[in-house]
Amino acid sequence: MLDRPVSEFSKPTRRLPNQRWQIYPQKPEFAQKLAVLINVSPIISQLLINRGMETPEQAQAFLNPESLVLPSPLEDFPDLAISLELLQNAIASQTKIAICGDYDADGMTSTALLLRSLRTLGAQVDYAIPSRMHEGYGINKRIVEEFHSEGVGLILTVDNGISAFEPVARARELGLAVIITDHHDIPQKLPPANAILNPKLIAESSPYRGVAGVGVAYILAVSLAQQLGETKGLIQPMLALFTLGTIADLAPLTGVNRRWVKRGLQHLPKSNLAGIQALIQVGGVQARGEERAGEQGSRGAGEEIANTSTSLSTSPKSKVQNPKSLKPEDIGFRLGPRINAIGRIGNPQTVIELLTTDDMGVALERAMQCEQINASRQEMCQQIEQEAIAYVEAEFVTSLQQDRVLIVVQPNWHHGVIGIVASRLVERYGVPVFIGTYEDGEHIRGSARSIPEFNVFEALEYCHDLLGKYGGHKAAGGFSLPAENLQMVRSRLIEFANQCLEPQHLKPLLKIDAEVNLDQINQQLYQQLNALHPCGMDNPDPVFWTANVQVVEQKIVGKGHIKLTIAQTIDNQEYRIKAIAWRWGDYFRLPPRVDVAYKLRENYFNGNTTIELELIGVRLPIQIQQFFASSPIQSSTTFEYNQRQYTCGFYKNGIEAELRIKNSEGKVLAMQPGHIIGLLGTNRQNAKEVDISQPQYDSIIQAALQALSVKS
Repeated sequence: MLDRPVSEFSKPTRRLPNQRWQIYPQKPEFAQKLAVLINVSPIISQLLINRGMETPEQAQAFLNPESLVLPSPLEDFPDLAISLELLQNAIASQTKIAICGDYDADGMTSTALLLRSLRTLGAQVDYAIPSRMHEGYGINKRIVEEFHSEGVGLILTVDNGISAFEPVARARELGLAVIITDHHDIPQKLPPANAILNPKLIAESSPYRGVAGVGVAYILAVSLAQQLGETKGLIQPMLALFTLGTIADLAPLTGVNRRWVKRGLQHLPKSNLAGIQALIQVGGVQARGEERAGEQGSRGAGEEIANTSTSLSTSPKSKVQNPKSLKPEDIGFRLGPRINAIGRIGNPQTVIELLTTDDMGVALERAMQCEQINASRQEMCQQIEQEAIAYVEAEFVTSLQQDRVLIVVQPNWHHGVIGIVASRLVERYGVPVFIGTYEDGEHIRGSARSIPEFNVFEALEYCHDLLGKYGGHKAAGGFSLPAENLQMVRSRLIEFANQCLEPQHLKPLLKIDAEVNLDQINQQLYQQLNALHPCGMDNPDPVFWTANVQVVEQKIVGKGHIKLTIAQTIDNQEYRIKAIAWRWGDYFRLPPRVDVAYKLRENYFNGNTTIELELIGVRLPIQIQQFFASSPIQSSTTFEYNQRQYTCGFYKNGIEAELRIKNSEGKVLAMQPGHIIGLLGTNRQNAKEVDISQPQYDSIIQAALQALSVKS
């Protein structure tokens, strides 16, 4: 028999993604009742239940965000009135206003939004963004003193400033007024600004609570325009920038974010902003028709905060027929990365000029610069990711289960992109990742990305005495440290990880909404899902799964993507559908039969629209997992296949069970779960490796599993 140790089994072997599948509990009776009450299909009502809707009223408010009754922002933001007074006085007296922005998409869109609106309203205004390479995040004393020397009288921070106590104190010392607009977590001691606008400082029940930095800027700009009676022509450009920044910053698409983003996605394709049109053109984004997308009608974007003494939140009377709308993924995957790339490795001034110019020629030129820099960013990410994987495989992969955290530091990596690489390493290895590079011989600067059970900010606080600057939240963070402290930081992070993580946590978590069969996937289902749009943070794209599908075709396309066709037979009829698995080249070839988890996507080609799957999860069919996990070792049976007799059974080989199928001539086919390479021969010494995804092997394996299933 084939009894060579498992460590020598089948090279090269491709494993499946290392994932935890968490399938929401299905509530068919409640889903059916809710579906009738709110007039949607049961599958949509189940998706709403998964997203926390417990009553028809909650579901209706979610499906029709225009029905949300909004309070005046003046009621919810205590410092909004003083902020408006400071800005009105500055405009009236022509006092110089300076905006201090940030170099990410949220910060750059916020800066552009306030620049455009304040200039239109007659203000003298300029801006500065700190250097990512040399200064890092947030307003600093250099910028404050530079503003002072230029005669600035009012500083307006966007997407930063809430923790900048010393720079703000210096500004006040120099006689400058300061308005902070930010959305980051509140420090123990607030800076001594004249006014602070931050949704973290308002009631948790407020619909404005989840806005990003660009959302705070939008509220401030709209409120100011309304107080000055100058809203004409201002609202829609600001809404476009709000939508771009909110999605690119991964802000939660709930509350007013959901309401305004839904409007913004419809207005973006016809935006009169040259920069938006240039980005759409260069990014190759197409607007698409969307049922229900016209619910917001044609009234001015943001009109509910147009009258700061009255909440104008009644439903619009007019309807837009067959509107063309963008989807959040158009921004998340096409437009947003082109802006973020500039902040990572380019000059933010490029994006500010792109989003504030009215000259289409300038806009296209800046959009092409974004395109080129994004291409460089992609190449840089790919190279660093490959180097990081090689380093991890050589140094840390065998100790990951014990360490439960990954700390990767190498020289000559660009710290503007290592956060992206950290996310990819989390996806690959299923552990929190802290990745850094040497700024000089003495200091390390890095980024962190997490898994649900691990709090990055608490982990950094656990190492506070060994770090320089650090900050972040539960899922991500940034840090610096003296290079001599690296080993101590590594030990401290491993200690922290072992306090909060169990071995079962060390797999990426995949949340799945519901099971569907391939015969249910059609244009009608896809259109029904539009009721949930816009999807994003806190309202994710629906994820479905289908059991025991057959992988009919598969090939590598592009830079390591798998393009495939899967099939499912239902009542003797075969249903086929195409799918794509982004960046899954490492898992090629997939086993012949798998359970798949996926999102639904429309594919446009040659004027035709088809529904395809975007695979995000794959595992061995559950019955195969159960066979390998629970079948007694040495369990065997006989079966007939193509008029020949075979024996089959599960046998212990090293630490894993393997399935062995033996014919009457003594030749054995051996396979292990998750492997697509098997061994075929009379003994392991002369056995040859075979691809068990080939039809002749897959068929006999399925027959053997069926025989063992009947026996059990």
